[in-house]
Amino acid sequence: MPLSMYDVTVPAFLRAFANLSAILAKAEAHAKATGLDPNVYLQARLASDMLPLTGQIQRAGDTAKGCVVRLGAVENVSFPDTEANFAELDARIAKTADLLRGASASRLNDAEHRKVEMKFRDRTVTFDGRDYVAFYALPNFYFHVTTAYDLLRHKGLEIGKADFIGAFDRPETSAGP
Repeated sequence: MPLSMYDVTVPAFLRAFANLSAILAKAEAHAKATGLDPNVYLQARLASDMLPLTGQIQRAGDTAKGCVVRLGAVENVSFPDTEANFAELDARIAKTADLLRGASASRLNDAEHRKVEMKFRDRTVTFDGRDYVAFYALPNFYFHVTTAYDLLRHKGLEIGKADFIGAFDRPETSAGP
């Protein structure tokens, strides 16, 4: 049986978000235990022109949400970028995960050839659904999740590859028709 559009997106997004949520919980616990100002983590950047941790979480969520919206599996819901602490970031992840769990597997699977237009600052790119997932949505999502992990690791949080990879089970998706 071939992999479906749903199989390569929603479960992967949900698993990464579960792992990211666990990593954020470790960062919050570490900050509390050591008396570290949480903003050391929350506002961490690898370079001055990059988004801080909060922005990385927001962009990961926007990418996952945008993927299922653009491919027609759910209606769009606006999530303003106002998160300023660990609890709010965790809530953002939970809202995004809930939206993903509501994605229609059949509508997502039917989107392999749907046209997706992405407007960037200097150009517009048109993908078919399959190429959008493979060449934009998944790489962009993992860029932001990895950057969030790297920011926390760079600031001294004791996490490793096992934290990023997480459990080897398939997340519960509750996919609808």
